[in-house]
Amino acid sequence: MEAVREITGGLFPAHIYLLDGNNLVSYIKKGDTEPFYFKNPIKGFSKSGRKFEAVKPNPFKHTKKESNAITVKGSNGKEYTVDPDAQTCNCPGFTFRGACKHLASNG
Repeated sequence: MEAVREITGGLFPAHIYLLDGNNLVSYIKKGDTEPFYFKNPIKGFSKSGRKFEAVKPNPFKHTKKESNAITVKGSNGKEYTVDPDAQTCNCPGFTFRGACKHLASNG
């Protein structure tokens, strides 16, 4: 995990971001000291067109979130990730209806 501060300037405030590859896990607003952790990381965070610098030492306390997520095989042969603690699944049924058989049988 990587902590970076935005130094683009202009309309972009100097927030500090915690990135896990291209996923935004958490951020600290400019002027604050407490981080805000997203329930689910924001995927596809892009640094293009913006400038960042590494922040050392890392101001985020929890850089690795423990997860009890399990992988299940769906009826169509695809694999899905079920997280019983967060009550989420990445299958199409959960995405569209908010409930699925994977979560019901593993939650």
